Amino acid sequence: MYPSARAHAVLPRLLFMLAIATPAAAQRREAPIADTEDASLGSSAVGPGRLHVIAGLDVRNADFVRGSFDDDPVSLEQVPVHVQVGLVYELARDGDGDATRWLMLRTSNGFHAPTDDERTSPRSWYESNNLVGIAERLAPGLIGATTYAIKTSPNGIAGTSHEVSGVLSFARDRGLGALNPGFATTWRPKGGSGFYTQVSVEPDWSLGSSDDAPRLSIPSIMGVGWAGFYERGSGNRAYGSTGLALQLPLAIGGGHWNARAEALVLVRDDRLRRLGGARADTATAVPYVTIALAYSY
Repeated sequence: MYPSARAHAVLPRLLFMLAIATPAAAQRREAPIADTEDASLGSSAVGPGRLHVIAGLDVRNADFVRGSFDDDPVSLEQVPVHVQVGLVYELARDGDGDATRWLMLRTSNGFHAPTDDERTSPRSWYESNNLVGIAERLAPGLIGATTYAIKTSPNGIAGTSHEVSGVLSFARDRGLGALNPGFATTWRPKGGSGFYTQVSVEPDWSLGSSDDAPRLSIPSIMGVGWAGFYERGSGNRAYGSTGLALQLPLAIGGGHWNARAEALVLVRDDRLRRLGGARADTATAVPYVTIALAYSY
C-alpha cells in the first residue's frame, strides 16, 4: 500500500516540527560558573553547544568582599560598577549528552568614581579579578570545583593576591537540595595568610507557573576568616549576610537574559568591621544592594 497524498503532505510538517522542537528542549541546560570574589558556584542557563558565553553587569551601593570593606563605603558618591565576562567549556558528557565536567574562565572588573589618592591611570578602574577553574558533577545535583583566582588593582589602590579555592554546590527540587546549599574554602598562596571557609543557602520560590516566571529567594551566607586571613594579625574573624533577591528572566533576542535585584544586610564582628582604614564602614550591620543584568548562551 502506498502512502496517500495527504500523508505525503503531513509527514514533512511533522519532521519539521520535530527538528525545531528538539533543539528547543536541548537548550534547557545549565552550566556552573564560579564567582571571582568568594569562589562560590552559581549556574546559568545555556544552549546545546559545548562552549558557553556568560556575561554580566551590576551596580552596587558599596563594595564588600566576604563581609570586609573593599574600597567603596555605603554611599552614592562612588557607585561601583562591575563588568563580568566568562567562558564555560564542556570537557566531558555522559551517555545522555549531559555535561559532567566543565572548564571555567571568568574576569570581573570594577569601576568607580576615584578618590584623591587614586592617581594611577586609569583612575576609575580599581579592581580586576580573574579566575580559572574545573568543575565536575559528583552526583545528581552535586557539583564540585577547584578554582584559582588572581586579584589585581589596575590603578594601584590595592595589592595583588592569589587564591586557591575548593567549592561545592547542591541543588535539587526537594529536600536539602531545595535550600541550594554551598560550601567554599579558600587559601592565599600569595598576598595574604590564613584561610577562609563559607557556608551558604538560597531557598527560592517561583512566582508563577511557567519556567520563565520571576523567582524570589533568600540568599544567606556565613563566612569565617581563620588565622589572619582578612589581615595579618587579625586572628579569626566572622560575618554573616541575609536578605531578599528577585530574579526575572527577560526575553531579549537570543540567549538567556536575567535581571536580579538583591538587598542584603551584612553583620560583622567587632574586629572585622574596623578593618580597612579610615574610609571603611565601621557599622556592625550595613545595607548592601545590588542590581544586575546577566546574559548566557
